[in-house]
Amino acid sequence: MTLAVERHGTALHEARTLAGKIWDQHVIRPLGGHIDLLAIDRILLHERTGGVALKSLDEAGRRVAAPAQVFATMDHIVDTFPGRTDDTLMPTGRAFLEATRDGARRHGITLFDLNDPGQGIVHVISPEQAIVLPGLSLVCPDSHTCTQGAFGALAWGIGSTEAEHALATMAVRVARPLDMRITIDGVLSTGIGAKDVALHIIRHLGSGGAKGHIIEFTGSAVRKMDMEARMTLCNMATELAAFSAIIAPDDTSFDYLAGRAYAPRGALWDDALALWRTLATDESATFAAEHRFDAGDVVPMITWGTSPQQAIPIDTRVPAITALGPDDSRTAYDNAIAYMGVTPGSDLTTLAIDAAFIGSCTNSRISDLRRAAALLKGRRVAVGVKAICVPGSTQVKRAAEAEGLDRIFIDAGFEWREAGCSMCFFAGGESFGARQRVVSSTNRNFESRQGPGTRTHIASPETVAASAVAGHIADPRLLEILP
Repeated sequence: MTLAVERHGTALHEARTLAGKIWDQHVIRPLGGHIDLLAIDRILLHERTGGVALKSLDEAGRRVAAPAQVFATMDHIVDTFPGRTDDTLMPTGRAFLEATRDGARRHGITLFDLNDPGQGIVHVISPEQAIVLPGLSLVCPDSHTCTQGAFGALAWGIGSTEAEHALATMAVRVARPLDMRITIDGVLSTGIGAKDVALHIIRHLGSGGAKGHIIEFTGSAVRKMDMEARMTLCNMATELAAFSAIIAPDDTSFDYLAGRAYAPRGALWDDALALWRTLATDESATFAAEHRFDAGDVVPMITWGTSPQQAIPIDTRVPAITALGPDDSRTAYDNAIAYMGVTPGSDLTTLAIDAAFIGSCTNSRISDLRRAAALLKGRRVAVGVKAICVPGSTQVKRAAEAEGLDRIFIDAGFEWREAGCSMCFFAGGESFGARQRVVSSTNRNFESRQGPGTRTHIASPETVAASAVAGHIADPRLLEILP
């Protein structure tokens, strides 16, 4: 579909960004004021918000317009304990699960239920089943839907009311974001991953640094990342307040998608591949904002405060307010210092921890578990540390068990759970304790995110593993991999 109109100063005959091209291909009608009515190709739901949207749809007397294009999973509220049932720790959890199950059945939506081999966190299972594909538009009532932009798709989070509209019409009205390009060139040092890169960028740009923008990540370091690392990078764009993030698809993307459950096959695959190879930003396209980073500058990162932007290299000290940018107010700084129980100038690696958590849509994929297991092999979690590993999907869990990773985690003293969001936050009713200090591979360290009063330091899976073994926040570079 082509429309000869100007949006944010760029006419369609001019050089365009990747996101701009996909956006223009999905415009049903411009509504004025940089707002468009966009066609939606895929809708994802989970039981925390999906059941609400389906119930509202029923109450309005409407039907799902294209059930074959809608997929639901159980991930947020469900327990991750072995032998789980609908009776979750969350008092009202059963109602959420039953409402989503009933709604999916009533509307003919594909549901990955508790015992389905395809079950897992929505942003993990969609890529692993090729529900997301390059060039598609995809929405989900969940803020980390931008994860799936790693495949060259236009994917973003919406609210439950918007989800209801999308379900009924396969369209949404949305303000067109500005384009931002973040180029990451150079080579990452050994043991440094996409999570460290993301926290490095957020530290420099601030948690509002990409507000109103869709970020295109590019550069030699990004092109060298595997798909799971690219997903981690795009996942954390939410913590920059971005509308979404996107990475141009390439052979790494195509190799990942080939043969997966919902990927095109045969001649359709060949046709799709020919189209996907055209999905790239034009060389002379312009961006509203540009930032460049050197991968060689990135070291293991960890947060000291209650915002992802309050991150530091693990070998530096908690900054004074005078060392921070204008986005850090005195009040926010003082509150973060008090809540986290840290002091300016202190060394975080001297802080004892109570718990370690590996999981979430950011870092729960098989490559994350492999890197953490490499450091845990032959070691034990420190006495007094509660350590939990929650695979992002049932497929990830099965793959890890086939490789023997589960034995490494269990032998080290980790709890080995069923797939789900778990204690990325405590929607499922399980939490860490007040003032307990947790090193976590999740994406947010907000106050009480992992339980009322819990102090969360977000970091890479490697840093979580190293800290669990040491019993205090630890630099993973100092932990030798045992044979």
